[in-house]
Amino acid sequence: MLRTGAPWRDLPERFGPWATAWSRFRRWTAAGIWARVLAVLQRAADGAGQLDWQTHYVDGTVVRAHQHAAGAVGGQEHEALGRSRGGFSTKVHLRAERGGRPLALAVSGGERHESLYVEALLSRGHVRRRARGRPRARPRTLVGDRGYSYPTVRRLLAPRQIRAVIPRRRDQRRADGRHAPFDRQAYRERNRVERLVNRLKQHRRVATRYEKRARHYLAMRTLAALLLWL
Repeated sequence: MLRTGAPWRDLPERFGPWATAWSRFRRWTAAGIWARVLAVLQRAADGAGQLDWQTHYVDGTVVRAHQHAAGAVGGQEHEALGRSRGGFSTKVHLRAERGGRPLALAVSGGERHESLYVEALLSRGHVRRRARGRPRARPRTLVGDRGYSYPTVRRLLAPRQIRAVIPRRRDQRRADGRHAPFDRQAYRERNRVERLVNRLKQHRRVATRYEKRARHYLAMRTLAALLLWL
């Protein structure tokens, strides 16, 4: 279903009744099964030293929503649907580690700005350690494009002792015309999160949103992320 984007009613008979498969997906989503599996895989990778905490990347991408995604009780805003330049859409926000694998996901209406969801991404993706202690949550450096160049984002990162590698916009240049210190080498690696976006969109049910409920679309996104951690 994730790979092809087919309607649930078109599920091949060898998988059993489509209603049973849909019901199980819905119940497991409500129980948080997919997020728990993702957390276990991330914890295993961290224990094996395969998860990088030095540099993380954030990005957002707009996904067109199919007409069947409309109509859920509660309204479009509640279900992370909106209108952007791309039309009827959902925006997906991601935080990736240096290896190019997803740590945290969030969804919003397509018109919502990326900078508003940095805090949500930092509050997710906590990885429990095998030994006692608090879960690991904060990278030393967070890299983002100019869409994140806002004082609110920098004020959010500063007390958490996270270094921001975000290019400043022209209207934010210093009065003397000089550029603020900027780590260009770290910023060149930001394409890792862009390549991650492309890998996730290889799944048709991720590249186009068919689900009416935001939690179900996020579950499909999480399933695609699981495959990258396996």
